[in-house]
Parts: sequence; C-alpha cells; structure tokens
Amino acid sequence: MSARLVVCTTCRFSADAPTDAAGLSGGRRFLDAVSAAVKGVDDLRVEEQACLWACVSHCAVYLAEAGKPAYLAGRFAPTQEAAQAVTAFARLYAASPNGAVAYRDWPEGMKGHFIARLPSDGLET
Repeated sequence: MSARLVVCTTCRFSADAPTDAAGLSGGRRFLDAVSAAVKGVDDLRVEEQACLWACVSHCAVYLAEAGKPAYLAGRFAPTQEAAQAVTAFARLYAASPNGAVAYRDWPEGMKGHFIARLPSDGLET
C-alpha cells in the first residue's frame, strides 16, 4: 500500500500572480518539485488534481491512505524546500500504522500549513 500525495495543479504562483514569468501556475511548479522530492520513495505516489478548492491557501496538497485520516495542507511556496517538507511529512505518515505523526516529528516546513484533518475513507489497508 502507498500513500497518495495529491498536488493541486491550478494553485496560484503567489498572492499577487497566478503564474510565474514562464506562465506556469504555482501548482504546476509545486507538482514538479514534489515529484522530484519523492523520486525513489516507494511508499508514496504523487497524483495531480486540477483544483482542490483551497484557493485561499495556495499551493495545496492532499495526503491520504486507506484506513487512515487524510490531511489537506496549503500556503506553500512552490519551492523545493517546501516540497521536501511535504515529502518528509508524507513519509512519516505512510510509515505510521494509523496516520498519526507526533508534532515533535513534523518537519518545520509543515508547521502552520495544515488546513484540515479528514476522517478515514473507512477502507482497510
């Protein structure tokens, strides 16, 4: 089983600009950074979603695995550093039998970025 790390591809690049100088959305840039950060990590799979409806909290990601609560997080800059923090948390989440990650273990780059903790989908792992 692997955890799903879903990245919103339509998130704004910044509060002031929907796209960067090359015309790419922040979500697309963040997807590229997250995809690079999880390369070689077997317990995570990156997916893309056109909109996670978290526009006020761009760039947004959704983390889920069967039988575990899911997390929606946002307010990330589309950078490699933010992608590394998301990936580090996602690896801890995937390794946890119940999806719980102790606050003391959260990567610094994840603190203050959670939007919601969502109930398990009810499926067994």
